[in-house]
Amino acid sequence: MLRLMSLALAAALMVLPEAAFAAELDGRSLGLVWALPFAGILLSIALFPLLAPEVWEHHLGKIAALWGLLVLVPMALSEGAMTALHTLAHTAFLEYIPFILLLLALFTVAGGILVRGNIHGSPATNTMLLAIGTVLASFIGTTGASMVMIRPVLRANDDRRHNVHVVVFFIFLVSNIGGSLTPLGDPPLFLGFLRGVDFFWTTRHLLPGTLFVSGLLLALFFVIDSVIYKKEGHFSPDPTPDNPVRIQGGINFVLILVIIGAILMSAMVDLGRFTLLGAEIEVANALRDLIMIAVTLISLALTPKVSRADNGFSWGPIVEVAKLFAGIFITIIPVLAILKAGANGAFAPLVALVTHPDGSANNAAYFWLAGGLSSFLDNAPTYLVFFELAGGDPQALMTKDALTLTAISAGAVFMGANSYIGNAPNFMVYAIAREGGVKMPSFFGYLLWSCAILIPTFVLTTVLFFR
Repeated sequence: MLRLMSLALAAALMVLPEAAFAAELDGRSLGLVWALPFAGILLSIALFPLLAPEVWEHHLGKIAALWGLLVLVPMALSEGAMTALHTLAHTAFLEYIPFILLLLALFTVAGGILVRGNIHGSPATNTMLLAIGTVLASFIGTTGASMVMIRPVLRANDDRRHNVHVVVFFIFLVSNIGGSLTPLGDPPLFLGFLRGVDFFWTTRHLLPGTLFVSGLLLALFFVIDSVIYKKEGHFSPDPTPDNPVRIQGGINFVLILVIIGAILMSAMVDLGRFTLLGAEIEVANALRDLIMIAVTLISLALTPKVSRADNGFSWGPIVEVAKLFAGIFITIIPVLAILKAGANGAFAPLVALVTHPDGSANNAAYFWLAGGLSSFLDNAPTYLVFFELAGGDPQALMTKDALTLTAISAGAVFMGANSYIGNAPNFMVYAIAREGGVKMPSFFGYLLWSCAILIPTFVLTTVLFFR
C-alpha cells in the first residue's frame, strides 16, 4: 500500500496541470479533515511505543511515511502539483533540514563528551549535579545533557537504597526545563528561531520563569533527598569504587561554540539568497547547515571511539527522530495553513479559547494548552501550532505579544516533563536508569510524581508570570 501511495504522489506531481501553481495553501478553504494525519502521527508516537512496541520499533518509518503521504497525495490532487511541490520544498529546505542537522550536530557532539569517575550522592552533591545538568541542557540540548549527565548521576547514587526520586527530578530538570534558555536547548525553540525569533530573545524572556521553576524544583529536591538520605542511615557497599572525576572529549566543547557561532552568523549576516524548487533559501542559512555537517564529521574524527562506546552512543535515536519528524513536518503543513486563517479557518473555536472577550491573548490559556499537549504529544509541533495560532508573525510576537510567545515557549518546554512521552530524552533516561538497576515508576506512577510536584509548580508559574 505504501508503495502504491508513493507512485500515486509521483504521478500526481508529474501529470497535473502546471496552471495550478499557488505558492501556499489557503487555510480558509481547508476543513478539519486535513488535520487528521497530523493528529494520527502524534497519536502514533504517543501510543504505539506503549501498546505495540515491537511493531513501532520495526515500522515507525513506514508509519510516519504513510501519514505524510495522506497529506501529500490529496494536496497534489486537490490543490495542484506545483502547490504540493513548492509547499514540500519550502518545508524541507527552510525547516526540516536545518532542524535535523542541528539535532544531528548536537547529538554527535554530546555523545563525544564522557564524564568518568565516581562521587557519592549526598543531597548537596545530587543537587549540584542536577543544577549542572540543568544549565548544560540549554547549550547542548536536553537530549545531549541527559546522555552526558545520567550515568554520572546513577553512579553517584548506586549505593543508595532509594534513588528513584533522583532520576525523576533529573527528568524534570535536565531532560526538560533546563533546555528553555536558548534555541539549542529544545527543538521547539529552534523551530521558533527558524521562524524568525531572535536567538537571545529566548534567553531574556524565559530566564525569569526558568530560574523560578528550576530553583523551586532544586530546593524541593534538596529537601526530599535530605529526608530520604537521613532515613537511609547505613549505605550498601558502593559498587563503583572511588575514582577522580574527569571529562574526556574536550574538543566537543569547542565544537559547541562553533555551533552557536554558526547559528548567530545565520541570523546576523546577509549573504544573499537563491531559489530552489520555489523555496527562497538564504545563503547564510545554507552555510550554517553545512557547518553543522562539518561539526558532526569533525566530532566523529577527533573523539576517541572508546568514549562514545562508554557513553552508550548509537545512531538509533537520531535516525528515529529524522524519520518521525519528516512525517510531522509534512502533516503539519495544512494545520499551519488553517491556523493562519485565524477566526476564518476551521480552528476558529481554538482561537476563541485562547482569546479574551476584548480580543487580547489569554496567556494563561496559551501556557496550559501548549503545555498540556506537550505533556503527551511531541512538543516541537505543538509549539508550531500555537505559534501560528498567536498570529505567526515573529516581530509582533517578540514585541507587543512577547508575553504570549513566552507562555507558548515555556508551556512547550516545561510541561514536556509531565509524562515519559512528553519529550524524547524522558524515555531514554527511563530506559538507562532501569538498565542500571533503578526501580523506575510505571507510566502512571510517573504521572503521580508529576501531578504532585510539577502541576502545583506550574500553577504558581501561571500566577506569577502569565496572569
